[in-house]
Amino acid sequence: MIDFNVPPYVKESSTFVEEAIKLHKICGDGTFTKKCNEWLEKRFNVQKVLLTTSCTTALDMAMLLCDLQPGDEVILPSYTFSSTATAPVLVRAKLVFVDIDPKTMNIDPEKIKAAITDKTKVIMVMHYAGISCDMDSIMAIAKEYNLKVVEDAAQGVMSTYKGKALGTFGDFGCYSFHETKNYSMGEGGALLINNPAYNERAEILREKGTNRSKFFRGQVDKYTWVDFGDSYLPSELNAAYLYGQLLHADDINNARLECWNYYYKELLPLQEKGLLQLPTVPDGCVHNAHMFYVKCKNLEERTSFISFLKSKQIYCVFHYIPLHSAPAGLKFGRFEGEDKYTTKESERLARLPLYYGLTTKQCDEVVNGIFEFFGIKR
Repeated sequence: MIDFNVPPYVKESSTFVEEAIKLHKICGDGTFTKKCNEWLEKRFNVQKVLLTTSCTTALDMAMLLCDLQPGDEVILPSYTFSSTATAPVLVRAKLVFVDIDPKTMNIDPEKIKAAITDKTKVIMVMHYAGISCDMDSIMAIAKEYNLKVVEDAAQGVMSTYKGKALGTFGDFGCYSFHETKNYSMGEGGALLINNPAYNERAEILREKGTNRSKFFRGQVDKYTWVDFGDSYLPSELNAAYLYGQLLHADDINNARLECWNYYYKELLPLQEKGLLQLPTVPDGCVHNAHMFYVKCKNLEERTSFISFLKSKQIYCVFHYIPLHSAPAGLKFGRFEGEDKYTTKESERLARLPLYYGLTTKQCDEVVNGIFEFFGIKR
């Protein structure tokens, strides 16, 4: 059996978790949380990173820091996970879904521009499969209309656009360290703050509305409740588990890329025959092999494709149902413009097994299964 996903693990993670336990410090913001924050800041050249309980709560923090008012509009793709949308809903903003670029499955900048109204305040982008959106165009639009940009870079840790890390273009970036991601702490995430003016308020938000962070830095002699906040601190045990993987970030990234590149090379003949479509990586994008997907002819063929591989003990899966067609999407937002690609392309897409530790032999089995499905001799 070849699983779709296996959470990443390195032996240092167990060592660090035991160390955290022995230090009698397993709640948030201990030694390993600080180590993770510092590693991410240094590696991705970010002025401030705060580890969170999830990418969802990082997105929530970003929306709260954007100071949106009820009725303000947030433009976002419909082809994304629910967290991208629930964060604006939390602050009672109106969701404005727009179409995607079918080549990358990312938000289409031209559709963003067409959807802007006098109520628009934020553009939310999601970097699908660790492949960057067209950030040059998106940041230019944001500047022209004085809009904030929040990057849902849940899938984008270690990916870059023109040499710059995803999550570092907009006002805020959000990472995921869920067990399905390239680097995992079980449940967890991080908020990247690209403007230091938001640092103090973000700390207060994350620390239940208190100025506790300033107290521990010696900036105040006691801490107290100063503003609205919540509890977004992950356990030190989770941070310790993640830190072990960050020390092996390049090894993990290279191993995943090796699998991704193998899939691409071996499946290319099927694309050349017009039997399926492989991912597109635009110029300027360096991806992290977060996922490898193929596109079938239509929904019917994809259903058969997934079922056939499952019969071979190979587990591949489809992905998002477009949010604008979901009950909550209909309740909290609208689709602006034509849904030319979002639904059609989402119905064609299937994701292949890809994780740290997947062997070339297993990749070979997956490729053989796909060739057999199409009745083509490899």
